Amino acid sequence: MKKKMIRTTVFLAVITLTLAGGPVFGEENWKDMKKESKRMKIDETAKEALDELLAKNAKAKLLFDNSHAWAVFDNLKLAFGFSGGGGNGVAVEKASGDRTYMKMGTAGVGFGLGANKYQVVFFFQDPKTFDNFVNKGWQADAGATASAGTNAAEVKTGFVNGIAIYQMTEKGLMANADIAGTKYWKNKKLNR
Repeated sequence: MKKKMIRTTVFLAVITLTLAGGPVFGEENWKDMKKESKRMKIDETAKEALDELLAKNAKAKLLFDNSHAWAVFDNLKLAFGFSGGGGNGVAVEKASGDRTYMKMGTAGVGFGLGANKYQVVFFFQDPKTFDNFVNKGWQADAGATASAGTNAAEVKTGFVNGIAIYQMTEKGLMANADIAGTKYWKNKKLNR
């Protein structure tokens, strides 16, 4: 019985990720877009999210100014008794401007119903942390949270293991949003 539930959850999560991987970016049909158009859309969304974060949060601006690199992911998370999500993003080395296009995905079991669209912004303290994130991929552990919003949350925000993370929704910055279990990896199709 347990194996059947796990298989069903994985199957539903894969379907969710497949459906969520493209439409995160809006009205255009993601699958029909050319590679360069996809990159441009990802870059545009990333710039908007980064600009909004830096304008609204002085601590984030300070961390960005002292960071080696940054990344932004646009995500859609669905919950219907299980949760799954997916999205795309870009990781940028500040000095060179080099861009690496990436994907993200998450799946889990739990109570919930609905959809949540949000952006996750990463700042990388040093070249090694950034290189590991981009080239080896990264999975948020159980303690990974995105912090922003209120002054109380802002005090806790900083580089942890070389990474600072912020999550933004349509309602604004979220304080201590849980991103545990989310995996990030290179998008092979967009980096060719």
